[in-house]
Amino acid sequence: MKVFSILCAAGVGFVAVMAHAASTEVVAPKHVELNLVAIVTFVLFVLVTLAITRWASRRTRTTKDFYSAGGGLSGFQNGLAIAGDFMSAASFLGISGMVFVFGFDGLIYSIGFLVGWPFVMFLLAEPLRNLGKFTFIDVVAYRFQQVPIRLVTASTSLIVVVFYQVGQMVGAGKLIQLLFGLPYWMAVVIVDALMVIYVFFGGMTATSWVQIIKAVLLLCGATFMTITALAQFGFSPEEMFRRAIDVHPSSLSIMGPGKLLKDPLNALSLGIALMFGTAGYPHILMRFFTVPDAKEARKSVFIATGFIGYFYLLTFVIGFSAIALLAQHPEFFKTAADGHFNLTRDLLGGSNMAAVKLAQALGGNLFYGFIAAVTFATILAVVAGLTLSGAATISHDLYACWLARGKTNESREIGISRIATLVLSFTAIALGILFENINVAFLTGLVASVAASANFPVLVASIFWRGMTTRGAVLGGALGLVSSVLLTLLSKAVWVDVLHQSHALVPLDNAALISVPLAFSGIWVFSVLDRSARAQKEREAFTLQVFKSETGLMAAKAVNH
Repeated sequence: MKVFSILCAAGVGFVAVMAHAASTEVVAPKHVELNLVAIVTFVLFVLVTLAITRWASRRTRTTKDFYSAGGGLSGFQNGLAIAGDFMSAASFLGISGMVFVFGFDGLIYSIGFLVGWPFVMFLLAEPLRNLGKFTFIDVVAYRFQQVPIRLVTASTSLIVVVFYQVGQMVGAGKLIQLLFGLPYWMAVVIVDALMVIYVFFGGMTATSWVQIIKAVLLLCGATFMTITALAQFGFSPEEMFRRAIDVHPSSLSIMGPGKLLKDPLNALSLGIALMFGTAGYPHILMRFFTVPDAKEARKSVFIATGFIGYFYLLTFVIGFSAIALLAQHPEFFKTAADGHFNLTRDLLGGSNMAAVKLAQALGGNLFYGFIAAVTFATILAVVAGLTLSGAATISHDLYACWLARGKTNESREIGISRIATLVLSFTAIALGILFENINVAFLTGLVASVAASANFPVLVASIFWRGMTTRGAVLGGALGLVSSVLLTLLSKAVWVDVLHQSHALVPLDNAALISVPLAFSGIWVFSVLDRSARAQKEREAFTLQVFKSETGLMAAKAVNH
């Protein structure tokens, strides 16, 4: 507990440094009051969550406590925590920013993510809870060879977790850079320092309650912002759209498709990634093991779907309101180099800050500070969930189940998880700085492509297809992983925008249209061609797996062969 107290003090110290910098390095006097409000709100959130972490640390004694909160959350609590995990900075800042720039086309991110939830609720929630122990990889490896299957699925999960973290870090850096006057890199370090405390000591219990608190704050803030914004138009969406069309550089074209996605293939590819990627996110799938049974798991998804759908509807209204209202506030925009004002180009902080700037326009310093602090809290909560998922993959799936062959004690496994937390935090800092100028919603789309291509096909086939074998799962999953990463690197989003090459080598901005069918094809082909004795035993074990997945007998006791 002494170590915990020291690190908590360090976390508060970071906040104090942020407060001091904000009070001395702000760009203009008009931001001083704003910064103080934001700092007070954020410090209160940090102190409350640190207190929760201290409480949770006393309850975290076993691996079940650390990874799954002892299975003690109710369906409603877990549903709200899932919503908190999913309503990230990429969702709030990125999607509203996409709508601010591209209009109607920005809605594809909201719809794509939301459509993925029926797969999770009706197909995956119950089998996951009944077959898994701590991670979805337990389910994938249920009747297969442990070493190869865990290596491939763990690699995929870590790639998804790390690059999802990057989107949160970019949002945090931009927000704090604009709000508190701190350097971008320092904001990224502050987020990581606080996240390490939550995960290191509190595990899933602390992370869940941080996500629940943050979800309530974000839903309340976004609801108030939406109501206040609609009041400016007499609560008439038609008037909001009309005024947005009048001031947007693209005029009427923002009300139709084609601004963000200029061809059907790119639209289809992004839709596939968002829809199936939702069912392949390891940090979301991990949450089904925090409830006592499959019934509560299904209830979790139902509750989460309602909150998430409502939230995405709010971001759409916020994005269009920002178009219509921010044009009336020239103080939010920088002077363009060419001397011509452009609404979507010259916003201070970029399009990712459209929602935060709208809060300032609607409610002044008080509301701006509250929304900015809640957004920062959102980033902390999501990064904590991601890091815990990555740490569980390393300590449970790679160390305990593979390297140690199940012959390890719980204290050693938790120790490995905490070391992994530190490693993941340093990785997130480095990549967050590298990808500083990328749109966080777009980066989330790229991560969804990897999850949809590598995690989703293997998970679904392992649960519902008798014919899948270890060879098919490993080679098919690896094919999905390699193709999605390679095609993403060669696309315009990375090859041109990040690596500054002259032209993209792949025409698709999102790889899912190619990589997802490749993964399923690879699983089928390599499984059908596998005639080994081992493969026959794996097919025969499917009957018992189905029985256990439907009845819940021996739930949370993953089979190790």
